Amino acid sequence: MEKKFKVWVYREGETPLVHTGPMNNIYSIEGQFVDEMERGMSPFAASHPDEAHTFLLPVSIANVVQYLYHPLVTYSREQLHKVFLDYVSVVAHKHPYWNRSLGADHFYVSCHDWAPEVSGSNPELLKNMIRVLCNANTSEGFMPQRDVSIPEINIPVGQLGPPRLSNSSGLERPILAFFAGRVHGNIRKILLQHWKDKDDEVQVHEYLATKEDYFNLMAKARFCLCPSGYEVASPRVVASINLGCVPVIISDHYALPFSDVLDWSKFTIHVPSEKIPEIKKILKSVPLRRYKMLQRRVLQVQRHFVINRPSQPFDMLRMILHSVWLRRLNMRVHV
Repeated sequence: MEKKFKVWVYREGETPLVHTGPMNNIYSIEGQFVDEMERGMSPFAASHPDEAHTFLLPVSIANVVQYLYHPLVTYSREQLHKVFLDYVSVVAHKHPYWNRSLGADHFYVSCHDWAPEVSGSNPELLKNMIRVLCNANTSEGFMPQRDVSIPEINIPVGQLGPPRLSNSSGLERPILAFFAGRVHGNIRKILLQHWKDKDDEVQVHEYLATKEDYFNLMAKARFCLCPSGYEVASPRVVASINLGCVPVIISDHYALPFSDVLDWSKFTIHVPSEKIPEIKKILKSVPLRRYKMLQRRVLQVQRHFVINRPSQPFDMLRMILHSVWLRRLNMRVHV
């Protein structure tokens, strides 16, 4: 991939709905990826569409929602569908690339909750398109063989990701498990009902005291609880990994990011939502030797969950490209 893979970013369209996206907060991977590919510094950016293996549709789902649904008076996806379909129609009529593969070598990238739904605007036309999504819910139509699951990362203004405060393990981390966050979806509701402010070892809080620092507490925990919200992905997974805390994935139907090459069972614990009441028992039963192995592997995979600009080998942006590349390898295009 490093030597061959080329991506053409369609030039059609104007900002802010295309060719840009959020660079900060939880939808930021969308803007960071498009910006990386369009700045002209990426070795994967094709100089001409004829040399491209895949084609990026640079529509920003987050910006469409921000600009066309403000103020929010409807949850209808009609406007979102129209913008996306109009863009596909323009490039399909102007260029031969969509039609020759029926969209199978085309992709878009988004972390917005509504992003998976654009393919529902015309299921037949868009059925082959690669969807690169944070909201990778297999019960809602995400297909790991075709689609790409990417991490949700919360990028503060002026930074490229969460802090990396500590890589310590074992006895240097006095908290068994930690979570802080408001009710946001059914899984978090169950977690808070069972564990909120009830246990010194499994520290679950809806709100933190003013003097307490969220990331410092994560850095003091052996395990960081990463429950799904209304959607399956959580930025806590990336934050946990960057802080050297073993993620505990509390989710159902979540196709985990980069699973083509990463075995998540080697560096995380998975707890189905129905076993939330047993979290303490499950985590206390993890032998110290296994915990140390899990934590050591967390440190090993950290490089896959950081953003560099420009992108560097094995970082998050490069992993996204690799995932798209793998799906392109499975498909033959008749030129």
